[in-house]
Amino acid sequence: MIKIQKLGCACEKPTSSYTEFRTSELGTDQTPGIHAEVSIQQCKLCQRIWICYAVNPEENAPAVRWYKGIVSKKNRPQITSENALAYLESVEWYVYGGEAFENTTAFGAGKISFG
Repeated sequence: MIKIQKLGCACEKPTSSYTEFRTSELGTDQTPGIHAEVSIQQCKLCQRIWICYAVNPEENAPAVRWYKGIVSKKNRPQITSENALAYLESVEWYVYGGEAFENTTAFGAGKISFG
């Protein structure tokens, strides 16, 4: 498990409407049944880097969900759209939300299920 220290920045709070990120697209995870858009986000305040994994597992279904986890600058070059999900499942905690969770956000950890 990859340990992630919380700094108390607004970007770590799942209930905030925090939008102060620089975002760049990483690519699409084409895993059958998932089709997730993967991006890199950097907090403008604390400079931490986040992997954002946004997925709609069924075409035309309103079950959009997203997961975000912090990645170190050292580990960032190893993250690809194909291994982003495995990375998120390996971190100590991540933030998740979206329509699939009735637009609420929370902290999570471990295996991510789309079923």
